[in-house]
Amino acid sequence: MTSTQTSVFPEIEKVINSFNFESISEERKLVLQPLVDFIQTKANNKQEIRLNLICTHNSRRSHLSQVWAQTAAAYYEIKNVFCYSGGTEATALFPVAAQTLAKQGFQIKTIAEGNNPIYAIKYAENAHPVIGFSKTFDADFNPQSEFAAILTCSSADQGCPFIAGAEKRIPITFEDPKAFDNTPQQAEKYEERSIQIATELFYVFSQIKK
Repeated sequence: MTSTQTSVFPEIEKVINSFNFESISEERKLVLQPLVDFIQTKANNKQEIRLNLICTHNSRRSHLSQVWAQTAAAYYEIKNVFCYSGGTEATALFPVAAQTLAKQGFQIKTIAEGNNPIYAIKYAENAHPVIGFSKTFDADFNPQSEFAAILTCSSADQGCPFIAGAEKRIPITFEDPKAFDNTPQQAEKYEERSIQIATELFYVFSQIKK
Protein backbone atom coordinates (compact mmCIF):
# COMPACT_ATOMS: atom_id res chain seq x y z
CA MET A 1 0.00 0.00 0.00
CA THR A 2 1.18 3.50 -0.76
CA SER A 3 0.35 6.44 1.43
CA THR A 4 -1.05 9.68 0.04
CA GLN A 5 -3.14 10.25 3.12
CA THR A 6 -3.04 11.63 6.65
CA SER A 7 0.34 11.32 8.30
CA VAL A 8 0.40 8.72 11.06
CA PHE A 9 3.33 7.85 13.31
CA PRO A 10 6.17 6.25 11.28
CA GLU A 11 5.96 2.87 13.03
CA ILE A 12 2.23 2.67 12.29
CA GLU A 13 2.97 3.62 8.68
CA LYS A 14 5.29 0.62 8.42
CA VAL A 15 2.54 -1.67 9.72
CA ILE A 16 0.00 -0.17 7.28
CA ASN A 17 2.38 -0.72 4.38
CA SER A 18 2.48 -4.42 5.26
CA PHE A 19 -1.27 -4.89 4.84
CA ASN A 20 -2.28 -7.18 1.98
CA PHE A 21 -5.89 -6.73 0.92
CA GLU A 22 -5.55 -9.75 -1.37
CA SER A 23 -5.34 -11.87 1.80
CA ILE A 24 -9.03 -11.07 2.43
CA SER A 25 -11.19 -13.75 0.86
CA GLU A 26 -14.15 -12.87 -1.35
CA GLU A 27 -16.40 -14.50 1.24
CA ARG A 28 -14.97 -12.26 3.97
CA LYS A 29 -15.39 -9.18 1.76
CA LEU A 30 -19.11 -9.98 1.62
CA VAL A 31 -19.14 -9.88 5.44
CA LEU A 32 -17.41 -6.48 5.37
CA GLN A 33 -19.61 -4.99 2.62
CA PRO A 34 -22.51 -3.87 4.87
CA LEU A 35 -20.04 -1.72 6.81
CA VAL A 36 -18.69 -0.25 3.55
CA ASP A 37 -22.28 0.53 2.52
CA PHE A 38 -23.16 2.13 5.86
CA ILE A 39 -20.10 4.40 5.80
CA GLN A 40 -20.54 5.28 2.12
CA THR A 41 -24.20 6.25 2.57
CA LYS A 42 -23.36 8.48 5.54
CA ALA A 43 -20.44 10.05 3.66
CA ASN A 44 -22.59 10.69 0.60
CA ASN A 45 -25.17 12.44 2.79
CA LYS A 46 -22.46 14.38 4.65
CA GLN A 47 -23.67 12.92 7.94
CA GLU A 48 -21.63 11.99 10.98
CA ILE A 49 -20.46 8.36 10.90
CA ARG A 50 -20.68 6.71 14.30
CA LEU A 51 -19.37 3.16 14.74
CA ASN A 52 -19.73 1.26 18.02
CA LEU A 53 -17.45 -1.81 18.01
CA ILE A 54 -18.88 -4.39 20.42
CA CYS A 55 -17.64 -7.60 22.04
CA THR A 56 -18.50 -9.37 25.29
CA HIS A 57 -16.05 -7.77 27.74
CA ASN A 58 -14.83 -4.70 25.81
CA SER A 59 -11.30 -5.81 26.61
CA ARG A 60 -9.59 -7.02 23.44
CA ARG A 61 -11.15 -7.27 19.97
CA SER A 62 -13.52 -4.31 20.31
CA HIS A 63 -10.70 -2.00 21.43
CA LEU A 64 -8.37 -3.16 18.66
CA SER A 65 -11.21 -2.58 16.21
CA GLN A 66 -12.07 0.87 17.59
CA VAL A 67 -8.48 2.10 17.43
CA TRP A 68 -7.74 0.74 13.96
CA ALA A 69 -11.08 1.96 12.55
CA GLN A 70 -10.43 5.50 13.79
CA THR A 71 -6.91 5.33 12.37
CA ALA A 72 -8.17 4.07 9.01
CA ALA A 73 -10.74 6.86 8.76
CA ALA A 74 -8.05 9.46 9.37
CA TYR A 75 -5.59 7.74 7.01
CA TYR A 76 -8.08 7.77 4.13
CA GLU A 77 -9.36 11.23 5.11
CA ILE A 78 -12.96 10.11 5.59
CA LYS A 79 -14.44 12.98 7.55
CA ASN A 80 -16.77 12.95 10.57
CA VAL A 81 -16.00 9.40 11.68
CA PHE A 82 -16.37 8.73 15.40
CA CYS A 83 -15.45 5.26 16.67
CA TYR A 84 -16.53 3.84 20.02
CA SER A 85 -16.40 0.46 21.71
CA GLY A 86 -18.37 -1.39 24.35
CA GLY A 87 -19.26 -4.76 25.77
CA THR A 88 -22.24 -6.68 27.02
CA GLU A 89 -20.44 -6.20 30.34
CA ALA A 90 -17.55 -3.98 31.47
CA THR A 91 -14.23 -5.40 32.67
CA ALA A 92 -10.95 -3.68 31.68
CA LEU A 93 -8.89 -3.14 28.57
CA PHE A 94 -6.60 -6.18 28.70
CA PRO A 95 -2.98 -4.99 29.11
CA VAL A 96 -1.63 -7.19 26.31
CA ALA A 97 -4.06 -5.58 23.85
CA ALA A 98 -2.67 -2.16 24.80
CA GLN A 99 0.90 -3.50 24.62
CA THR A 100 0.19 -4.87 21.15
CA LEU A 101 -0.96 -1.46 19.90
CA ALA A 102 2.10 0.18 21.47
CA LYS A 103 4.36 -2.32 19.73
CA GLN A 104 2.66 -1.47 16.43
CA GLY A 105 3.46 2.22 16.84
CA PHE A 106 0.63 3.81 18.79
CA GLN A 107 1.51 6.22 21.59
CA ILE A 108 -0.33 5.10 24.71
CA LYS A 109 -0.59 7.02 27.95
CA THR A 110 -2.39 5.80 31.07
CA ILE A 111 -4.50 8.71 32.28
CA ALA A 112 -6.26 6.90 35.15
CA GLU A 113 -5.27 3.82 37.14
CA GLY A 114 -7.49 1.31 38.95
CA ASN A 115 -9.41 -1.86 38.13
CA ASN A 116 -10.50 -0.36 34.80
CA PRO A 117 -7.63 1.92 33.68
CA ILE A 118 -8.24 4.68 31.14
CA TYR A 119 -5.80 5.05 28.25
CA ALA A 120 -5.20 7.81 25.72
CA ILE A 121 -4.19 6.16 22.44
CA LYS A 122 -2.71 8.33 19.67
CA TYR A 123 -2.00 7.39 16.05
CA ALA A 124 -0.74 10.80 14.88
CA GLU A 125 0.80 13.88 16.44
CA ASN A 126 -2.14 16.19 15.83
CA ALA A 127 -4.96 13.66 16.15
CA HIS A 128 -7.36 13.53 19.05
CA PRO A 129 -6.51 10.40 21.07
CA VAL A 130 -8.84 7.43 21.23
CA ILE A 131 -9.94 7.06 24.86
CA GLY A 132 -9.68 3.37 25.77
CA PHE A 133 -11.41 1.82 28.76
CA SER A 134 -13.96 -0.93 29.29
CA LYS A 135 -17.65 -0.01 29.30
CA THR A 136 -20.98 -1.48 28.25
CA PHE A 137 -22.07 -0.75 24.70
CA ASP A 138 -24.96 1.40 25.94
CA ALA A 139 -22.91 3.41 28.45
CA ASP A 140 -23.38 7.19 28.48
CA PHE A 141 -19.89 7.57 26.96
CA ASN A 142 -21.16 5.93 23.75
CA PRO A 143 -23.73 7.18 21.22
CA GLN A 144 -27.35 6.44 22.06
CA SER A 145 -28.70 6.69 18.51
CA GLU A 146 -27.67 7.12 14.87
CA PHE A 147 -24.80 4.62 14.94
CA ALA A 148 -23.85 1.26 13.47
CA ALA A 149 -23.30 -1.56 15.95
CA ILE A 150 -20.41 -3.73 14.79
CA LEU A 151 -20.40 -7.11 16.60
CA THR A 152 -16.76 -8.25 16.76
CA CYS A 153 -17.30 -11.53 18.59
CA SER A 154 -19.76 -14.37 18.08
CA SER A 155 -20.98 -14.40 21.69
CA ALA A 156 -21.94 -10.71 21.52
CA ASP A 157 -23.50 -11.33 18.11
CA GLN A 158 -25.62 -14.17 19.50
CA GLY A 159 -26.33 -12.43 22.82
CA CYS A 160 -27.37 -9.08 21.36
CA PRO A 161 -29.96 -9.68 18.65
CA PHE A 162 -31.18 -6.11 19.22
CA ILE A 163 -29.04 -3.05 19.98
CA ALA A 164 -31.17 -0.11 21.11
CA GLY A 165 -30.56 3.04 19.07
CA ALA A 166 -28.50 1.36 16.36
CA GLU A 167 -29.39 2.25 12.78
CA LYS A 168 -27.69 -0.92 11.59
CA ARG A 169 -26.39 -4.08 13.24
CA ILE A 170 -23.36 -5.55 11.45
CA PRO A 171 -21.68 -8.79 12.61
CA ILE A 172 -17.95 -8.83 11.73
CA THR A 173 -16.55 -11.39 14.12
CA PHE A 174 -12.93 -12.24 14.91
CA GLU A 175 -11.39 -15.12 16.84
CA ASP A 176 -10.50 -14.27 20.43
CA PRO A 177 -6.75 -14.00 21.16
CA LYS A 178 -7.65 -14.67 24.81
CA ALA A 179 -7.33 -18.36 23.99
CA PHE A 180 -3.55 -17.82 24.02
CA ASP A 181 -3.29 -15.89 27.28
CA ASN A 182 -0.41 -17.08 29.48
CA THR A 183 1.09 -19.18 26.67
CA PRO A 184 4.37 -18.71 24.77
CA GLN A 185 2.33 -17.71 21.70
CA GLN A 186 0.45 -14.89 23.47
CA ALA A 187 2.28 -11.88 22.03
CA GLU A 188 2.39 -13.40 18.54
CA LYS A 189 -1.33 -14.23 18.50
CA TYR A 190 -2.39 -10.79 19.76
CA GLU A 191 -0.26 -9.16 17.09
CA GLU A 192 -1.69 -11.51 14.46
CA ARG A 193 -5.27 -10.69 15.46
CA SER A 194 -4.53 -6.95 15.54
CA ILE A 195 -3.10 -7.13 12.02
CA GLN A 196 -6.12 -9.06 10.74
CA ILE A 197 -8.53 -6.53 12.26
CA ALA A 198 -6.48 -3.61 10.94
CA THR A 199 -6.18 -5.05 7.43
CA GLU A 200 -9.91 -5.64 7.15
CA LEU A 201 -10.87 -2.21 8.52
CA PHE A 202 -8.36 -0.47 6.27
CA TYR A 203 -9.86 -2.40 3.35
CA VAL A 204 -13.31 -1.11 4.37
CA PHE A 205 -12.21 2.52 4.47
CA SER A 206 -10.19 2.16 1.25
CA GLN A 207 -13.46 1.39 -0.53
CA ILE A 208 -15.13 4.67 0.44
CA LYS A 209 -15.47 7.13 -2.44
CA LYS A 210 -15.10 10.74 -1.32
